[in-house]
Amino acid sequence: MDLAFLSPLFDRPGPWASVYVDAARHRESTDEERTQEALGVQRALAAAGADEATCHAVRLAVDELRHTGEPVGRAFFATRGEVVLDPALSTAPPGTSACWAALPHTTPLLDLAGADPLCLVAYVDPRGVELELRSAGGMTGWPERHVELRVQDTEEADAAEIAEALTRCRAETRADVVVLVGGERACEAVRDRLPGAVRERALRTRHGAGSRLRDAEVAAARAEYVGLRAAHEVELFDEGRGCDGVAAEGVPAVVHAARGHRISELLIRADGDDAGRQVWVGAEPDQVGVRREDLVGPRAAAARADDALMRCAVAGGAGAVSVAGVESGGGPVGGLGALLRWGE
Repeated sequence: MDLAFLSPLFDRPGPWASVYVDAARHRESTDEERTQEALGVQRALAAAGADEATCHAVRLAVDELRHTGEPVGRAFFATRGEVVLDPALSTAPPGTSACWAALPHTTPLLDLAGADPLCLVAYVDPRGVELELRSAGGMTGWPERHVELRVQDTEEADAAEIAEALTRCRAETRADVVVLVGGERACEAVRDRLPGAVRERALRTRHGAGSRLRDAEVAAARAEYVGLRAAHEVELFDEGRGCDGVAAEGVPAVVHAARGHRISELLIRADGDDAGRQVWVGAEPDQVGVRREDLVGPRAAAARADDALMRCAVAGGAGAVSVAGVESGGGPVGGLGALLRWGE
């Protein structure tokens, strides 16, 4: 998951209110139930020590969901009376939750929002390719495009021209995954001619030429991509365990790597024992330690290990992936690991 969108959360000192709302349940409730839910969030934050202005801002934001068509859910991150970030969720959380802590509780986003890669669907036919951009909410505002072949030539030349158009559109849209729809032979010819970085993101559906993908089918393609990517990261992690320190496992090792700005990708399983383990953090992202005495200065605060390391990843331009759904049994034993930019 690209974590750049979380950057605004780490420009401010906190502490932070972090709220996850099941919007489907919220929408189906009566007005009175919605009001009570918003008030319940406000009371929970107040009981945890949040300031009155932040409690009020979050209550208004949660209550405002009644006026939206939010399909699944939304997260709210607030501090000092302001909701700083409110990302939409692609998977409903298990009920509404609220917490108040030194750092924003961003880790659940890996499971609740990380399964929504932007999808560039390419309908390949003998005349060219029709392109549309799809997200969890369906069609995006990006205009559909039909790229016609300049001259219908050999199968190889046509596939190369379509692959070139796909590559340009993928770069423009920054789509996470490309889904090829059409005849098997034509789609394979196009895929073979995509640059390596794009080809790794390309999937093919079983639909033949002339078929259109329903939202559920696009969702299945996105889920397949997310699963394949997580499995690939776990495979790299398992291989890197014994290779000159290019993978770190467990809180002490990953914290040590974070302090040295060496994390390339975090691997997190939210229900692992290590994720909620206490660490200590300072004002700067790389100020993180397993023990209080690891940090110099009076402003150290206790935080969850996963949230502290997510902050490090955002600041260092690293990514993060949930490995909760990987069935291979590999990955970090305690639920917290990292692929590193270099060993020691």
